[in-house]
Amino acid sequence: MGSDPNEVKVWDIAVRVSHWSLVGLFPIAYLTGEIEAETLHAWAGYAILGLILFRILWGIVGTKHARFTDFVFGWSTTLAYARSLVTLRPKHYLGHNPLGGWMVVALLATLLLLSWSGLELYAGKGKGPLSGTAALTLLEPAHAHDDDRERKDDHESLWEDVHEFLAHLSLLLVVLHIGGVLLSSLLHRENLVRAMVTGKKRKWGQTPVDKS
Repeated sequence: MGSDPNEVKVWDIAVRVSHWSLVGLFPIAYLTGEIEAETLHAWAGYAILGLILFRILWGIVGTKHARFTDFVFGWSTTLAYARSLVTLRPKHYLGHNPLGGWMVVALLATLLLLSWSGLELYAGKGKGPLSGTAALTLLEPAHAHDDDRERKDDHESLWEDVHEFLAHLSLLLVVLHIGGVLLSSLLHRENLVRAMVTGKKRKWGQTPVDKS
């Protein structure tokens, strides 16, 4: 069967694989954190961190629509797009729309910070790649002073609070992202979920845009 002449390739295989890998790994990491399945939670976190670092790199050197320069728009364009949603006739973008582009940035930044806080928390238990360089760790000699132990407890409690906050923030962003995808699919009459599977989107509606 020949390709549809009304479709154009937008998302490359690297973008699609990293996207769907994150879709699968985030629930695992989130849920195992709740039930304290530490080893599985940690390895899911490592995988997410690797994917985030790769996506950031690919956002710099990757294909056209994978690069940040293609979908990170200025505030005037982003606000104009947000206002156009109210009219239910938003401008069509072949790649990410302005709000979608900033959501990608927000998710990448939040997941990166979430992963880092997890590494710090893990290091406080004497585990993970940061354990050897952590300023405070639970692996103290038996003669450690009580005030040192209290500082270690405070250190772990701080990172645990930060990690939990970022996990909930990430979940909120994911929910908003899904809502945005569904809304955009409805308004533009295109299946964005399918597009992230096949990598292809319809050509119609594509217009030159000012990224100021």
